[in-house]
Amino acid sequence: MHIEALGTAARLGECPIWCGASQRLWWVDVLTPALWSYDQKRGVIAEHKVAARRIGSLALRKKGGLLLACDDGLYQYDPEAETQLFLVDPEPGRPGHRKNDGRADWAGNFWIGTLRETDYAPVGAIYLVSPELSVAKQFSGLAIPNALAFDQERRRVYFADTRAYTIWMSDYEAETGQIGERRVFARTAAPARPDGSCVDAEGFLWNAEYAGGRLVRYSPDGRIDRVLDLPVSHPTSCCFGGENLEQLWVTSASEPLSTAERLAEPLSGRLLVLDVGLRGRPEYLTDL
Repeated sequence: MHIEALGTAARLGECPIWCGASQRLWWVDVLTPALWSYDQKRGVIAEHKVAARRIGSLALRKKGGLLLACDDGLYQYDPEAETQLFLVDPEPGRPGHRKNDGRADWAGNFWIGTLRETDYAPVGAIYLVSPELSVAKQFSGLAIPNALAFDQERRRVYFADTRAYTIWMSDYEAETGQIGERRVFARTAAPARPDGSCVDAEGFLWNAEYAGGRLVRYSPDGRIDRVLDLPVSHPTSCCFGGENLEQLWVTSASEPLSTAERLAEPLSGRLLVLDVGLRGRPEYLTDL
């Protein structure tokens, strides 16, 4: 398996999103914070100016540009003009809380997780934000909500609590907003914790195991189908991209490592691209 590393080391690289229209990959460094893009045709990596204390995640907008989940709310973002417009804060007035993993579903809504970064107590939640900017709490009692992914064919939403070593799934009818009870989809074993996910063209879920140093591909019934060991101990998320969605992009973190560990793990925090012999699905776009 060929692996290529791009960019500089992020403290907490997260949320890679492939834009087929522009043939660019977008990702964030949550803690710096920073927003990055990679123009694959030109081979150019660029940093984009964002006003935020933290950037948790992002999504592509149907009307163009990006949706950013910053610590103080959701923003429309124009990457060319580097301007941002506040929309709504799904969880206002919560000192010490920030936004984490987020994703658009097939109906154009945006889902966003929140956490309390002072102690990572299980007081975080996952919210659904509609194009009309209504906010509805879907899941609560989470320490670090992660792994948001959607399978339209099977009418599912996936999510995880990284601290609980658990990935759940729920039935989901996006058109009506009906969400079923969450059910355990998979569990990981310490030290590996479930982080970001994506769904491939066959409906299998890929998950990055933070502190586990690997990607795991799960079949729709939760069985482990494939395991890919990585040259980084803290992968954080993944997505398919490239012209034919045949490349798997993986973000990673360098923040948890000591100086000695970083020397032993020189690709930590870098953006990785892998050839896994499979194709992905286009990313859903939000109407926000």
